[in-house]
Amino acid sequence: MLFERLELRLAGGEMLQVSGPNGSGKTSLLRLLAGLMQPTAGEIRLNGLPLSAQRAELARNLLWIGHAAGIKGLLTAEENLTWLCALHHPAERAAIWQALEAVGLRGFEDVPCHTLSAGQQRRVALARLYLQGPPLWVLDEPFTALDKAAVAQLENHLAQHCQQGGLVVLTTHHTLAVKPAGYRELDLGSVDVSFAAAPEPVLARGKA
Repeated sequence: MLFERLELRLAGGEMLQVSGPNGSGKTSLLRLLAGLMQPTAGEIRLNGLPLSAQRAELARNLLWIGHAAGIKGLLTAEENLTWLCALHHPAERAAIWQALEAVGLRGFEDVPCHTLSAGQQRRVALARLYLQGPPLWVLDEPFTALDKAAVAQLENHLAQHCQQGGLVVLTTHHTLAVKPAGYRELDLGSVDVSFAAAPEPVLARGKA
């Protein structure tokens, strides 16, 4: 059993940082919220309705970036973003180039990603956060391989997304220096991890 008696409610404008020791279930919880796993008991809801009954709605509203960069090495940075955005939120070439510039990759738009450093590959994945897209961001260790300047920029961008009504759920061992007003932390290493806040549940209870 990774965790049980877990109940939480999140609304737009909030940021939830999931913390806890290795093996406590942080990534598993994020995969549950992203619809990639099913809880052994309980239920996850989106806008008050069971997640299992609205997978298409979740796909339109969710931006998931896992612990791995999730990009194809043989494709260029631009091609990767074009491919990743194509299903639900197609992006114009100009917007993709602007997003890559925002993460410090100006001049690398047509470079195959297998030639980029680990930090640059992470930036390609994070460039999706600078494109017009879903309001719900679920991010697993998004600060991995980033330098100090990139970490500070990403912190500010996540807080800004929340200030504009977006919702962020992330895992990180990094101590956030910039937190939005709706910041909360969920420690899976604690004995009792149950809490609730928002009147309209976006994500709900269960165990895994």
